[in-house]
Amino acid sequence: MGQGVKISELAEKMGLKNLTPTVDLADKRITVPEVNRPALQLTGFFDHFAYDRVQIVGYVEYTYLQTLEEDRKQQIYDELLSRQVPCIVFSRNLEPEEELLELARSRDIPVMQTSRQTSAFMGELIRWMNVKLAPCITIHGVLVDVYGVGVLIMGESGIGKSEAALELIKRGHRLVTDDVVEIRKVSDDTLVGSAPDITKHFIELRGIGIVDVKSMFGVQCVRETQNIDLVITLEEWNRDKEYDRLGLEENYTEFLGNKVVCHSIPIRPGRNLPIIMESAAVNHRQKKMGYNAAQELYKRVQENLVRKG
Repeated sequence: MGQGVKISELAEKMGLKNLTPTVDLADKRITVPEVNRPALQLTGFFDHFAYDRVQIVGYVEYTYLQTLEEDRKQQIYDELLSRQVPCIVFSRNLEPEEELLELARSRDIPVMQTSRQTSAFMGELIRWMNVKLAPCITIHGVLVDVYGVGVLIMGESGIGKSEAALELIKRGHRLVTDDVVEIRKVSDDTLVGSAPDITKHFIELRGIGIVDVKSMFGVQCVRETQNIDLVITLEEWNRDKEYDRLGLEENYTEFLGNKVVCHSIPIRPGRNLPIIMESAAVNHRQKKMGYNAAQELYKRVQENLVRKG
């Protein structure tokens, strides 16, 4: 399989109308998560032309084309399509001329149409392609949306990740993926997690088997993607190990060069993991909003010592 996003998938996702149905989209892909409005190219300037991007023709480009003589227009069309652009999309339901469609069919280049405004369509398309074409790794874990915080639960196989996630789902939180997490680096600050299509909405419970969360608990208990904001690593309790009891300093783990806050939670009988994870998610949100309970406690202790000193 080639790299990139299938143009057929793009057309389906964006609700595009294919104006060249005889062009086979099966093997056509986009490899660059950016778009181009060929304004300068329509004037005949093709130096530094970003031909490998989706080409979007908006109202300005369309009305400019109407001012050209037929021979000049045909020359521009021929030059534009000779570069083997991945596809051309006309916004605002603008209708391309038959000459362009004929040339596109002969060059095996799809031409499509959307009813949306140019800027709004471009913004949505870029956001979607940034996710689809982002660098991606696959890890073993469970990703859950807890109060809007993307919590990635990690740990050795059989330690109880899926059971903790199931209890969180029963408490009203949402599953993104169990067992296999696909992580994409959308930006230097953002990691997005999702499920492989084959395991989407399923949880494996040892001794029971596969559970379909969407069917059992409803569509409100699942979601397709979620930013990864917090990592919780479950590990067996070790009485010889010192665990953080204040949380004054953050620990981090790294995926694709991005750092994510990480907590190690020791497992022992009697510990209520779902409540701990809910508390960790809320505490993480508080820190993002500027309140740190550990620092507040430290401040109170220092003030108390000063008063007694």
